[in-house]
Amino acid sequence: MAATNQSLHITSCRRPEIGERVPLRLFLSRVPAGFPSPADDYVERTIDLNEWLVKNKLATFIVRVEGDSMSLEFHSGDTLIVDRSLEPKHNDVVIACVDGEVTVKRLVIEGERRFLVPESPDHPIIELNGDQELIIWGVVTYSIHKVR
Repeated sequence: MAATNQSLHITSCRRPEIGERVPLRLFLSRVPAGFPSPADDYVERTIDLNEWLVKNKLATFIVRVEGDSMSLEFHSGDTLIVDRSLEPKHNDVVIACVDGEVTVKRLVIEGERRFLVPESPDHPIIELNGDQELIIWGVVTYSIHKVR
């Protein structure tokens, strides 16, 4: 089965700038689903998202996606952190190139069979049967989703 044009596609890709720092404040209290306490104005420390999101600087890329094939998990315009040094395993979300088309799908391994599975039921499952040209380009480790 070939990937369709409605698949979630990569629209841009860039390597994070090494040494680029944007300090963010990390508060002591956790917010389960409500508002933080006014007494929690104390900032524990600043954090660096590079430390949290990037495990292998030389193999990590940032990609922006477009489409709706993974719409239960990712949305068009989301930014994904992709680590090319990781070996893809069952249930990983991967960036794959199938017959020259780059797509984002969940890798499902059932015995000797391998599938690229969309989250949306409106898109076909791609069985990797050896008839396609396939490159697993990297494993998605984080998603940055804008909510406003």
